[in-house]
Amino acid sequence: MEELTLTTPALLFSAISLIMLAYTNRFLAYAAVIRNLHGIYLEKKEVSLLRQIKNLKLRLTLTKWMQIFGISSLLFCVVTMFLIYVHLNTTAVWVFGFALILLIISLSLLIKEIQISTQALQHHIADIEGHLNKK
Repeated sequence: MEELTLTTPALLFSAISLIMLAYTNRFLAYAAVIRNLHGIYLEKKEVSLLRQIKNLKLRLTLTKWMQIFGISSLLFCVVTMFLIYVHLNTTAVWVFGFALILLIISLSLLIKEIQISTQALQHHIADIEGHLNKK
């Protein structure tokens, strides 16, 4: 195995930063939708809105954990760089491995969240198709 250098964990900075930007955009989109649904629910009190809000709550929770694991991965990359700097290379390798595991968890949560989002959109499409078929 090649020796771990400062360059290796530094390469993940841009990738993790882009991932965090995407996660933040998802979070902001959910926040806007939830605020909108909240207003609509206060007016109409429709049960279907509660299902949507419950779905969004789950997706928001997944996004929170995606962010936590992504940020933790970035933090451990920084710790790895410090350990390399102070010549604790064996420890640095283990810490970097842990950072990669955290990133894997974050990305796995993203996959789960995308599946939930897709299912929610498929329900909306089915509702629209149902209304179109009635005409």
